[in-house]
Amino acid sequence: MSSYPARDAGNGSDHKKPAGPPFGRRTPFHLGLRHSVDSHSASVFGIPSKSLSISRYIAMSMRSSGTQSVPREAPVHLEGLGKDYGHFTALKSLELTVPQGTSFGFLGPNGAGKSTTIKLMTNLIRPSRGRAALFGIDVRQEPTRALARIGAVIETPEFYGYLSPLETLAYVGRLRGMPKDEIERRSEAVLKEVKLTDWADHRIQEFSKGMKQRLAIAQALLNEPELLILDEPTSGLDPRGMAEVRGVIKALKGEGRTIFMSSHLLGEVQEVCDDVALLNHGELLIHGSVRELSRGADTSTFQTTFLHAPTPQELEALASVPGVVEVKAEGDSTVDLRISGGEDGQARVLEAMVSRGLKVITYRPLGSSLEQLYLDRIQESDRL
Repeated sequence: MSSYPARDAGNGSDHKKPAGPPFGRRTPFHLGLRHSVDSHSASVFGIPSKSLSISRYIAMSMRSSGTQSVPREAPVHLEGLGKDYGHFTALKSLELTVPQGTSFGFLGPNGAGKSTTIKLMTNLIRPSRGRAALFGIDVRQEPTRALARIGAVIETPEFYGYLSPLETLAYVGRLRGMPKDEIERRSEAVLKEVKLTDWADHRIQEFSKGMKQRLAIAQALLNEPELLILDEPTSGLDPRGMAEVRGVIKALKGEGRTIFMSSHLLGEVQEVCDDVALLNHGELLIHGSVRELSRGADTSTFQTTFLHAPTPQELEALASVPGVVEVKAEGDSTVDLRISGGEDGQARVLEAMVSRGLKVITYRPLGSSLEQLYLDRIQESDRL
């Protein structure tokens, strides 16, 4: 490959069912309620998880606050939010607001600080600085009220394998203080919403990862939350499982819910979300609507196929065209052009090629302009 710089340019096994229901002393839910927990283990709001004391805390905190009136504030508002672990800064000082009804993508590579942010938002860990507010309520000062209107799945969901989805949702509903008739009504509705109705009475140990992820979303929806928080919802799933989970999220988006979804997959965020924020090394790099960021990207890459392979002199001439940042010959007659200037720049480059007598067969974008923006900003951040 030659490169020319521009010029001035689940299969579960049988398990013995423990004696008694999961509400008794034998379960880990007798552990003391904590007002804040620092933990690196995975958790799922309101269901059994790798950190069960956290699960109980969240479930209890999310009990409906009844007749208390809550001002109609932004679902998510973060002010100078940061977290340090000794000398390591996981999150620097995050300023972020998510409006009502937005499907928000929190994007960044693994280790960028996405899960740390979500755990701070939901009072699972203590901030080193700043504050997080949900619907105008500080999650540290009033966790019960702040968490009452949300549902969330954080990292990897864990369930009691010997329970069915209906039994699990009844368990979660009781932890949240929901009446029995409401639990039954909502359980039927959420299982239908995540397409698990036919599996309602099956043991969860028979479920695939994708089915467990959909069940985790179902329990997060049980209390009809106004804000749904999803941390890497398709992580570890095969393509079919990823498509199933994305389908559920898109359906929820269509209902007008506010969704805060973290991911390291750009295509996933573009498919599901309206707005996006890019995080790396605990620092916010960009924030805006998917459409605006795509239009405002500095460069995009176009794959161009010619009728005849360009000569080295023609490739040199292409590199000198205004707007061409880089030229890469990928084969006998295929060239990748990295172009700046948005759609106007792309049109000018095509006109220049034709005017120079180059016979262009195809001229198509590789990936998206947002993908190029993502890669550029991540690379810039890594160099700092």
